[in-house]
Amino acid sequence: MAAIIDGKKIAQEIKDELKEKAACLKEKGKTGALAVIQVGDDPASSVYVRNKKNACAYIGIESLSYELSGDTTQQELLALIQQLNEDERVRGILVQLPVPGHIDENAIIKAIRPEKDVDGFHPESVGAMTIGQKGFLPCTPAGIIQLLKRSGVEIEGKHCVVVGRSNIVGKPMALLLLRENGTVTVAHSRTRNLKELCRQADILVVAIGKPRFIDAEYIKEGAVVIDVGIHRDAHNKLCGDVKFEEVEPLASAITPVPGGVGPMTIAMLMNNCVESIAEIEG
Repeated sequence: MAAIIDGKKIAQEIKDELKEKAACLKEKGKTGALAVIQVGDDPASSVYVRNKKNACAYIGIESLSYELSGDTTQQELLALIQQLNEDERVRGILVQLPVPGHIDENAIIKAIRPEKDVDGFHPESVGAMTIGQKGFLPCTPAGIIQLLKRSGVEIEGKHCVVVGRSNIVGKPMALLLLRENGTVTVAHSRTRNLKELCRQADILVVAIGKPRFIDAEYIKEGAVVIDVGIHRDAHNKLCGDVKFEEVEPLASAITPVPGGVGPMTIAMLMNNCVESIAEIEG
């Protein structure tokens, strides 16, 4: 029976630590706000935005909300970002993705100043992470590192297989596991012999974006399995990229869906916000 890695519990521990840190910074006169921009009214995005605002309120960080209509032009959005870049009170800027199709996502990401890029998506942030320099880390991969460390999973020297190569999870995940001295293989939907490769993993991080794709045949006995996926199945129940009921008996530790990786993403976003406030001089 695998140990269940409780992301809700670990995320709460991190938020409690950050609440204390934010209070200490406030005593020193260091405060700041997170600006959250949503374009359009996608229901999933609205839930994420609400969760981020609630997390700010819990930790004691001000949040500014900009809910723009779906027909907002790229120029209007860029003008708002520039205004927030110039606002000294704003320590973090987050544009909830995805944005409507007529807006260039890359242009929006690049418009946010790296020192306010609390999502860790700006090319400068990604470059800093790649060469091990200081900068904001993308929240989901950083959260997974915390899940592993706080669950007593040693990364150093382990064979870590990351299934998925997205800019938001797969690629940065591989880099952060390397930083922790893991031996890393990146696999994806086009990888040949994917089952055999996954069966070599001591730590398997699955972010392939296909519901219940990874079953028992992909798992080495005793592996640690991190499921990044989140979907709704035919019965409208939440599920991940992993067939939990098949994989759990083989794994030594596993994240559930929901309640595994998901809560960590917002906890690490809050961590980046508090770090940004801590950087205020004086």
